[in-house]
Amino acid sequence: MKTKNLYKLTLSIAAIVLLSLNSCNKFLDQKPITDVSTDVVFSDVPSALKAIAGVYSRMVGDAGYGIRVSLYYPLDTDEVQGPTGAGDNDRRDIARYNATPGNAQITNPFNQMFAGIEYANICIANIPKMAMYSNGTDQEKKKLQRMYGEALTLRAQFYTEAIRNWGDLPAHFAPASTLATTNPFPARTNRDTIYDRLLEDLKLAATLVPWRNELSAIGDGADERITKGTVKGLRARIALYRGGFSLRQDGVVKRPTDYLKYYQIARDEAAEVMASNQHSLNPSFRALWKDQVNARAVADPNGELMFQASGIGGVGAGDTKLAYYNGPTVNGLGNKSVNILPTYFYAFDSTDLRRDVTCAIYNVAADGRAKIGQAITAICDGKYRRDWISNPVVSPDDRIQYFSLKWQILRYSDVMLMFAEADNELNGPTAAAYNAVNQVRRRGYGQSITAPNAAVDLPTGLSKASFFTAIVKERSLELGGEGVRKYDLIRWNMLASKINETKAALLAMSTLSAPYNTLPTAMFFRTGSASDDNRFGATSLWANSFYRTAPTATPTGTTRVVWLSAAINTTALARFATGFVTGKSELLPIPQPARDANRNLTQNPGY
Repeated sequence: MKTKNLYKLTLSIAAIVLLSLNSCNKFLDQKPITDVSTDVVFSDVPSALKAIAGVYSRMVGDAGYGIRVSLYYPLDTDEVQGPTGAGDNDRRDIARYNATPGNAQITNPFNQMFAGIEYANICIANIPKMAMYSNGTDQEKKKLQRMYGEALTLRAQFYTEAIRNWGDLPAHFAPASTLATTNPFPARTNRDTIYDRLLEDLKLAATLVPWRNELSAIGDGADERITKGTVKGLRARIALYRGGFSLRQDGVVKRPTDYLKYYQIARDEAAEVMASNQHSLNPSFRALWKDQVNARAVADPNGELMFQASGIGGVGAGDTKLAYYNGPTVNGLGNKSVNILPTYFYAFDSTDLRRDVTCAIYNVAADGRAKIGQAITAICDGKYRRDWISNPVVSPDDRIQYFSLKWQILRYSDVMLMFAEADNELNGPTAAAYNAVNQVRRRGYGQSITAPNAAVDLPTGLSKASFFTAIVKERSLELGGEGVRKYDLIRWNMLASKINETKAALLAMSTLSAPYNTLPTAMFFRTGSASDDNRFGATSLWANSFYRTAPTATPTGTTRVVWLSAAINTTALARFATGFVTGKSELLPIPQPARDANRNLTQNPGY
């Protein structure tokens, strides 16, 4: 890229312009720093903290996890699909694997990931040079060490997000002002080399960043900032990407021959998080999402929400459109642009409580209370819901689009499932691997997390292959709609096969063929009901079962909704992953403006 475009940040810290926004925990409620030299910014702890806040700020906004990276890019999978409507060389085409290098929704996120990397690089280069880093009080030194570790971790997150979407990328591990003088038009570096550097960075960061219970000792409060568990959990995830399959520049999806080395790293890091007792599962999956995430709670007693992108301010530069772009509408407000696939709805067991959190089968009437049942082809993802937002609630006639909800990047249940996957790959299905998965499952079924339960625990005696198959499904049931599935399927080299399986299942469902031939063709919701409970019963929104044939007559006080029908073929299936091509669609195209600015930046295979 041209020096003035790619490396426009100089020794001035002017690029770290923080958003002067409100935040309940006050961490991101920092005054802007503009046109200030690094000597001033990195002269004391409070100023350095503002610089770190600037790095965090690049995670959100419309071009980050506020909407595009979180809700455009991870679709279509065997869980969810993108919005209805004709192809648009925009968000719909991204979901359907029809993106082009000129798609307007690719350039800004690409640039923002590198802006985050650059902001982190400035902190990484300057914090260890501060006089207080070596000669300050013990508390000052520990605070600055934490910030150094945070910057390393944030850079790793930005790079990981960029690599899993665009593959090999230029290596930027120094501030742009330094790189511009030596290599103004960087070529792409093999992602393995970058991943290895990130893994080493996080190994160092884990020695610098405190555990949750060590924060008060250094004078820091509990907030969304990165702690040691986050560092280790993210290192486990990156190790699995490093050891997994990915589309290479030769057009082949493959994994490294030494992949088990990285599974060992993932297992060890996840095991350390689990052994630390710093994180645990919220006993209720529903409460985690309704009373924690959507209630915009500040405290997280369990520490399950290990890494969050915090949206604040109500503007496109620093907030999120979670629960507006996705989730059910309220009084017709909202986009409901992320849809649960009918086949995914039926992947859940009827008694799995996660189904009715992950799948929202209603919209909300103008009063903000009454639920209007929806067809199976119009189910929204349900983990971010406008009607669940509190602290404060959102009025049903309020047209704001930014709700300051936090995108969940890493949860503790994910760490437990990564441990089980890596342990099984290395050692087969051990007792520890079983225990990790079963704890997640028990919570999902509303049972005691620690007490063995034959009704919901995985059957004993599974083979290594069968246990892996169970992990593949369990990660989907637990993490559905959280932007994880697509990248899991890619690293397992299963994206193409799962897309094909889903298409076949949707076709069978549309014709009421086995195994869908005993399911209802109509559902009946209780007219005017305020219940958001989808389980069949007296207090449920729905008056009949999702798993048995429908009544022939409309029950009193209910409204009929068409359920299984040929419409699945003409709606969900007709737009599902229509452009997917193996050996191409596993990556997005490099944005054309980036290639125009950098003569050495090659394109991804197939574009």
